[in-house]
Amino acid sequence: MDDHLGYQKSERYDSDDYRNDYKTKRVNSSFGSLDIQVPQDRKSSFEPQVVKKRQKDISNIDQKIISMYAKGMTTLQISDTLEDIYGFEASEGFISDVTDKILPQIEEWQHRPLEDVYPVIFIDAIHYSVRDNGIIRKLAAYIILGITCSGHKEVLSIQIGENESVKYWLSVLNEMKNRGVKDILIVCADGLSGIKEAISTAFPNTEYQRCLVHQVRNTLKYVPDKDRKAFAKDLKTIYNAPSEEDGRKALDRVKSTWEEKYPRAMNRWYDNWDALTPIFKFSADVRTLIYTTNSIESRLF
Repeated sequence: MDDHLGYQKSERYDSDDYRNDYKTKRVNSSFGSLDIQVPQDRKSSFEPQVVKKRQKDISNIDQKIISMYAKGMTTLQISDTLEDIYGFEASEGFISDVTDKILPQIEEWQHRPLEDVYPVIFIDAIHYSVRDNGIIRKLAAYIILGITCSGHKEVLSIQIGENESVKYWLSVLNEMKNRGVKDILIVCADGLSGIKEAISTAFPNTEYQRCLVHQVRNTLKYVPDKDRKAFAKDLKTIYNAPSEEDGRKALDRVKSTWEEKYPRAMNRWYDNWDALTPIFKFSADVRTLIYTTNSIESRLF
């Protein structure tokens, strides 16, 4: 008000506008509903800067609603939570209006142009419990994370899928091509059904590296605790070998060591060997980057 009128309270002035007491205004805040005193001037030309005219909410409630909605809460649950925590009502209709506002932003993000070339792309699934027609069920959100030529990580797309297949992954990869991607050096993914064939069709010059961490986990899943540490140590000799030839020799040694106890434990290593070996073409620094898709989980959580 001092800045608006050009003089401080109790000072002499020549202006024809002057202070005209206060009016009480109730606003919703992160600390609940509260009353504030808003100064007024005679000409009603003063524009409050912290709490604007006609503003009734200073709690950033939109972001809180979106956060709760993203965690799977229903509009009724959000409304009840706001009432319990902040002491003010937010109707289900209001909450729906807030969440609907972000849909155009999501659509714009999902279809934004991508770069021409990505040295590495990771694909992995994060499983969520979602409410669908009143029923809670598990859905997979496939996160596609790219490393740009400048070395930055960027989430390129999030795809919701139920049936993995060559057709499904072709549609995902072709969508990326339509958004501008012309070449990918390496795609690192777990053993997603149909992904290998889809990559060879959409990007025939791209290397497909199967996630070694997932491969190890799947192998150790059926190994008792007493042998798991020793087994894992032996598995490291395979993917840490200096060359594919040495890696294959290590694979044979690991099999001969453990096949009496666990005769089928190493079968998947032989079945998937062509998708596990591209890593041997690269230096130690690059190997560290591409041997796992865990960067997706570490980035999101």
